[in-house]
Order: sequence, then C-alpha cells, then structure tokens
Amino acid sequence: MQTAVYPGSFDPCTNGHIDVIRRASKMFDKVVVAVLVNEKKNPLFSFEERVNMLKTATQDIPNIEICSFSGLLADFMKENGYGVIVKGLRAVSDYEYEFQMALTNRALYDKVETVFMPCSAEFMFLSSSIVKEIAKYNGELSGLVPETLIPLIKGRFGY
Repeated sequence: MQTAVYPGSFDPCTNGHIDVIRRASKMFDKVVVAVLVNEKKNPLFSFEERVNMLKTATQDIPNIEICSFSGLLADFMKENGYGVIVKGLRAVSDYEYEFQMALTNRALYDKVETVFMPCSAEFMFLSSSIVKEIAKYNGELSGLVPETLIPLIKGRFGY
C-alpha cells in the first residue's frame, strides 16, 4: 500500500490545498495530511482547529487521514514508515524552496522521495496568507476556501 504525506500549516486550508489533496488521493492508496505544529509561529488557528477544518473539508475523500506533527518532517516520515512527500507548487519560487527542502529531507532520511504537483491554474495565486488578508477586511472568500469554512474564518475576524 503506497501512502503519501501532504504536509503544511494549512492556516487556514484553501481550495488550492483541497485540490492537491483530491488529486493526490487518486494517485496514492492513502494520503496523510500532516498539519505542522510550530511553536515559533503564531497561527491564526490552533492546530486542533486546522485539523478539524481539514477533516470537514475532506470528509468526502475516503482515503485521507488528517493528523498533526511537530519537529522535522523527515523524522515524522521515518517514525511512521512513510516514503513519499507530496508538495503543491504554484510558481517557480515555490519550486526553488521546495526543491531545497526535498533535498534536505532526503539527506535526513534516505528512504523518502518528494513528488511535486503543480497546482491547478485557477489556484496559482491562492495562499493562506491571501485568504487571511481578504478575511481581515471582510472580503469575499467564496471560491477561495471550502464554503463550510467561511463562517469560521470570517468569525475569527469578528464578522
């Protein structure tokens, strides 16, 4: 059984993230969506909230598991016996950073491979940061995030 891990902060998850998850779920027997817990960052949503948002947004995808991790991705991969990382790419700048991370993960755990998945064209501009900026000013989030998450995201900003 081939399992892939799609790691990220998902603060909050966007339709771009969901697109990569759906597409990866067709390529692999199982996709573990791993939410990074990073004590150095100050996310808008707690890791529990991010996990719950992803569970809500992916409930119709049967071969998905949502979990959280902290520390190095390579250690998480090794501890769980996973061998494939899926990374979505929006632009060349993403590729440069993710290529460096892929080489680092492989240096730390030689049994891991990274698969790069270009995002769908309609999500090339989309990021969690953009979603938060739009939500901060009560802008329209339809089409950017799963509809079921809009009240939660807007509610965080008092709307």
